[in-house]
Amino acid sequence: MTQSMENEILEVLDYSNDGFNGRFPELGEVYSYLIDSRINVFRGDNKWAIAIERVGYSHRSGLISNDVYYFGNCLFNLDNKNGIPTNVVSIFPVEDKSFTRTVEGFSLNGKQACWKVFGRDVDLILNKSVYQDYNIPIKGYDFGRIAVEESARLMTSIHSNLFFASDIELYKSIPIELKKVMVLDKWHHKDFVFEQVDGMSSSQLQNTYDLNRSLSGLEGISFDQFVKMVKHQETMTKLSNLKVWENNRPSSYETWQQIAKVIDTGNVEFYKPTLIPNNHWENWPESGSL
Repeated sequence: MTQSMENEILEVLDYSNDGFNGRFPELGEVYSYLIDSRINVFRGDNKWAIAIERVGYSHRSGLISNDVYYFGNCLFNLDNKNGIPTNVVSIFPVEDKSFTRTVEGFSLNGKQACWKVFGRDVDLILNKSVYQDYNIPIKGYDFGRIAVEESARLMTSIHSNLFFASDIELYKSIPIELKKVMVLDKWHHKDFVFEQVDGMSSSQLQNTYDLNRSLSGLEGISFDQFVKMVKHQETMTKLSNLKVWENNRPSSYETWQQIAKVIDTGNVEFYKPTLIPNNHWENWPESGSL
């Protein structure tokens, strides 16, 4: 591989949020409690792939999922949304029946003893002192019961590889001739998410103004004032997105620079991080907050 391959890797990562179905993993996703995460790195002759796993629990869907984010120049068999390929493949490690029998609302009901994870019975722990031993706080918001994400986090503390994908699952979208050269369970991560800029047309502005005025009166705000407010918000959003691009894009910091170098050379010694790992769930308190 050459310098151009290293640049290609970083460019793919930088432009992964394509506004359609391409996404970069968001550890702090507000709709999903972060449970665990991992980076898998693959390389071959002029071919490369990265599979980033984000294990999370969404109380809206009531599911624990391992969302695998694929990047590479040789991917295949990816999922589609509305006919457009997506780089995210979701794996559901916990059998539905064993999960629903143990959960009431957002918490464990204390009536069943285990979850079946990838076909393996894994005991649920209801003794709160064990959670204290592993520095997992119990929120106790649901009649003092143990929340699903708290139980899952304890499970991963005791069984380190519990919810992660097997090689068979990872290679469903990666050519088998590529070799897995590195696995990272700790790294320094920056979420890389842009805010949507609406950019409304004149007719859309007028319709939006009329609708809001009919609903709330807009407290006497004129149409011209409304337009200025919207345009100001659009400008602020664009500035915020520019800041995200400058500070959070993968090529801007050492984690992905070094991973690209490892893929380019095949030498894992090029991964020598100086930034403190922060991908552990305790560093992303906003995850699952909505």
